[in-house]
Amino acid sequence: MKKCMAVLAGCLLCLVAGCQKADNNNVVIFTSTEDFRTEHMQELLKARFPQYRIDLQVLSTGNHAAKIKAEGKSTEADIIVNLETGYLEGLQDVLADLSSYDTTGFLPELVPGSKKFLPWDKSSGAIVINRGKLSSLGLPAPESYQDLLNPVYKRLISMPNPKTSGTGYMFLVSLINAWGEDAAFDYFDKLADNILQFTTSGSGPVNALIQGEVAIGLGMTLTATQAINSKGMPLEMIFFAEGAPSITTGMGIIVGKDTRAVVKEVFTFVIDKLVRDDKELYCPEPIFIDQPNTIANYPRDIPYADMTGVYDLALKERLLERWKY
Repeated sequence: MKKCMAVLAGCLLCLVAGCQKADNNNVVIFTSTEDFRTEHMQELLKARFPQYRIDLQVLSTGNHAAKIKAEGKSTEADIIVNLETGYLEGLQDVLADLSSYDTTGFLPELVPGSKKFLPWDKSSGAIVINRGKLSSLGLPAPESYQDLLNPVYKRLISMPNPKTSGTGYMFLVSLINAWGEDAAFDYFDKLADNILQFTTSGSGPVNALIQGEVAIGLGMTLTATQAINSKGMPLEMIFFAEGAPSITTGMGIIVGKDTRAVVKEVFTFVIDKLVRDDKELYCPEPIFIDQPNTIANYPRDIPYADMTGVYDLALKERLLERWKY
């Protein structure tokens, strides 16, 4: 009996050791990147760390932030990537201090004083049009936000819903800053008459353009460029006088997870390789000092709008309570 008990104890010990080893080789990353960006990250991580099991979990921005907020330090995530700066500001109590990492290459205004997160990207919105589709309908291309209210565009426009999409919210904030809150909400009440669909994601309007469902989309510069370059879509990006809405996202480590060697090793690779690759291949809007833009068809010298308050979570909650759609 004693011999059997000893063998059983040994087996259990091996199982526990095996689980610990698996856990030590496992890294969970939460991200809100688009599929093509996520796939590229996955390929690079797999090639660089074949000895580790890296689980890349894609969540919408809102779900990403809500999950981290609800789970806190006990979340399964070790590393978070591409979460909006406003949400990161509100999650600093569950983020590790990143002061030991080199931040000198980043634009200093994008690095928070707390060093609890670092920049991942800056992305803008544009008025994306299919001029060919407009021409086939005998319609001119819009030249201003006011033009979009013309009834000839009824059900030909798509826009992300600010309640579910950071892209939609940045359009809302940019027009509030340009015109005032009441005037901006009045504008969107009128624009709603011409909207085919308020999409749940920021990529939705460009997808609607690709499907030929609409001729105009309030969409993301990045996804429009990707559609042009990878799918040959005949799209154009226009920036109206109020400027291009924009937002930044960041990356960080959950506090407590930063003591694991495997997490530190992977996060160093994220900073040294993944974020730079992503800027060179997909999203060249500046987060680094003297950052070049070599991506075909990606607009240069984007005229950014005033985005004051876009990271104020209390303001966001109040504004979204007022949004009807």
